[in-house]
Amino acid sequence: MNSGDDFLLDDAAEDAKTIAFIRNYLPQEYKERFTDEDLYYFLDLIIDYYATSGCLDAEPDEEGYINIDQDEIVEYLLTEAEKDNMGGFSAEELLFVVQGEMEYGNSFTEEED
Repeated sequence: MNSGDDFLLDDAAEDAKTIAFIRNYLPQEYKERFTDEDLYYFLDLIIDYYATSGCLDAEPDEEGYINIDQDEIVEYLLTEAEKDNMGGFSAEELLFVVQGEMEYGNSFTEEED
């Protein structure tokens, strides 16, 4: 296996950990609402939002954090999901997915402190 294959395996393993974290983060009433495929789809959209919106290029605040508007991400997810016929999810449901993804990322920062 070459290093490119290793990278893909590592990426897939990290995505699986993220999905498990998000599923655990969701309120009980939403856990059965999302399939793993739905969560992978929305995770891909969240990553796409980060990559294309320019939000990660913003200047960090004095504590080193970048302010990311969760409502903008939710709107992006709703718009893209409708285009892809993956609609049917409410803004409230998707907000929990976005928050779960952010909390997963924040858990690494907290471990370093």
